[in-house]
Amino acid sequence: MIQRIFIAFTFLTVFFNSFAQVELPEDKVKWSFSIEQKDNEATVIAKIKVVEHWHINAVKLPAGSFGIPTTFELKASKDFKSVGGIIEPKPIEKYDELADEQLAFHEGSIILKRKIKVLSEKDFELQGTFGFQTCNDVKCLPDYSVSFKLKVKGVVLDAEAKVEAAVNEEIISNQDSVKETEVNQVEEELVEVDSKETTKEAGQSLTLVFLLAFFSGFAALIMPCVFPMIPMTVSFFTKRSKSRSEGIKNALIYGFSIVAIHVLLGLLVVVTGSSSLLNEMSTNVWFNLFFFLMLFVFGMSFLGAFEIQLPSSWVNAADSKADKGGVVGIFFMALVLSLASFSCTGPILGSLLVGISAEGGSTALLIGMFAFGLALALPFMLFSIFPAMMNSLPSSGGWLNVVKVFLGFIEIAFAFKFLSTVDTTLQLHLLERELFIAIEVAIFAALALYLFGKYKLPHDSEIDRLSVGRTMTATLVLAFTIYLLPGMWGAPLKLVNAYLPPDFYAESPKGLGGGNAAPASTEEHVEGMHEGPQGTMAFNDYDKALEYAKKVNKPLFVDFTGWGCVNCRKMEQTVWGQPGIIEHLRNDVVIVSLYVDERTKLPKNEQTSIDVNGRSFNVQTIGNKWTAKQITEYKTSSQPYYVMKYPDGKDIEIGSADYQNHHDPAVFKKWLDNGLEAFGNNK
Repeated sequence: MIQRIFIAFTFLTVFFNSFAQVELPEDKVKWSFSIEQKDNEATVIAKIKVVEHWHINAVKLPAGSFGIPTTFELKASKDFKSVGGIIEPKPIEKYDELADEQLAFHEGSIILKRKIKVLSEKDFELQGTFGFQTCNDVKCLPDYSVSFKLKVKGVVLDAEAKVEAAVNEEIISNQDSVKETEVNQVEEELVEVDSKETTKEAGQSLTLVFLLAFFSGFAALIMPCVFPMIPMTVSFFTKRSKSRSEGIKNALIYGFSIVAIHVLLGLLVVVTGSSSLLNEMSTNVWFNLFFFLMLFVFGMSFLGAFEIQLPSSWVNAADSKADKGGVVGIFFMALVLSLASFSCTGPILGSLLVGISAEGGSTALLIGMFAFGLALALPFMLFSIFPAMMNSLPSSGGWLNVVKVFLGFIEIAFAFKFLSTVDTTLQLHLLERELFIAIEVAIFAALALYLFGKYKLPHDSEIDRLSVGRTMTATLVLAFTIYLLPGMWGAPLKLVNAYLPPDFYAESPKGLGGGNAAPASTEEHVEGMHEGPQGTMAFNDYDKALEYAKKVNKPLFVDFTGWGCVNCRKMEQTVWGQPGIIEHLRNDVVIVSLYVDERTKLPKNEQTSIDVNGRSFNVQTIGNKWTAKQITEYKTSSQPYYVMKYPDGKDIEIGSADYQNHHDPAVFKKWLDNGLEAFGNNK
């Protein structure tokens, strides 16, 4: 009996001691959360304390690391907008010889930060999660996650902030949560990263959009149907005003109204559409066909084939409102200008809507529309403040018709880009690369001859001699025409390659005689594989590509792309072909290009409808299938978008690559190298 009692006592002692020694992650780490706010700028702060001899992993782990990174995520909300990514101290870096692994971790007291911009006038509750894995020199505990909530004060929003809030709400409606860690992670060498560095490239992109739209507005300003209205309109305001100050005030209101009309037009696109709709604008067949016809018709009108006028009832209805006076009357005067000048500004404005909405989304579109309207309105405001400047304006005449004809040729040349998008999207092979270049060569050659005065068009004035400016412009157009010619025989034409059909969408994909052919890929040619960009071999079917990746034991390089995607062509022509990149793409990965605008119908039994963030999304075409895959798996619908996968279909944990963050070949190469290294370490 004593022996049995002793055995039982010993068992219970060992059991309870073992239980008492169970180590929990929350016992090794203490945390607290707070927020520092100044007006509409706020910083979410996580103060973390790790017990001695333990550590937590860094936010960004080296390639091939088996650890779980620390996360500090904010739940998406219409009430705020995240600015940049996680700000963390410089991690401790150490090589673990036993595990053959490079480590990056934090010890002791750590402070993590996330910056936000408040977009709500009411107080609100911010929600987030903090996740980590705790380790010591011997072992790692299971990862642990904790949620937190913080009160944020509302702020007074100005007009610009209200527009930004509306845009943010539209974006949030199309995504479940903000997960910016992989895109905005801190640079390895920084002790603490300023959010300005993280958002530097995005800021540069929006600055470029602003400048492009602003100069497009100036291009519209010098059109014959707009330019003569400048002195006439300003004179109207100065004569009807009782004092010079009142004239300036009225002109400023007039200019603001022009800007407001254009911003409202952009906002209408944002509110009635969605981020996916904006992304599809540049690839939709009917949309592109409409713009081809519109630009071609306007271009022919600019050349003098016929005149385009809106129904007089439309203009008269708006004009009658202008007689009411006051701010309302001035606003309708601005509307009169917009309607009367439609035949000149319509093509430029339409092209602007297509280009920047496809590349930059809602924010870029609104910034672009603001800049376009500002450029159009600026002269009316300046000339009213400084009336003497009007005397220095050149009178409208023959030179304006030359400008009109010049832009007419440009509109016609640009129109064929939209037709090319229709052709590639439907895979009609009617307007392949060689024919497209031949058409562009003919258009610019005709423009060069016109500028050199070799022929006249219906509304041209007699000229005795060419001006220096016209001669130099003609010479530049001729040089550009000569530059295009070798493209018909396979020359790369890097300056305009993103504008042209893909190099593999051609009568002779490798150039006539194969002279421009890229070195052959080491991949065997199997069913479903075809020649893609830069001489690579690629699949268009995900399942077949994944099956082949398993067979050859190579990582799968998934390329979400589009036939009408300009940025996709830029990446393929300026990044894919670079040394150190093209060798990997040809020999070390299996490429699958998933065209989200592929219009081929799916079999009836595969057509379905899925729920995407509370909205029904019809999957009826192959392109719909790949769009649904991208949205559901990666919460984005922009192209190009690249991910790498193991042959079993799991993502290689290196994040994604895209045009905005990886158009620099060195950055893309590093991303690709990291993926291959991670794959090699997990074979």
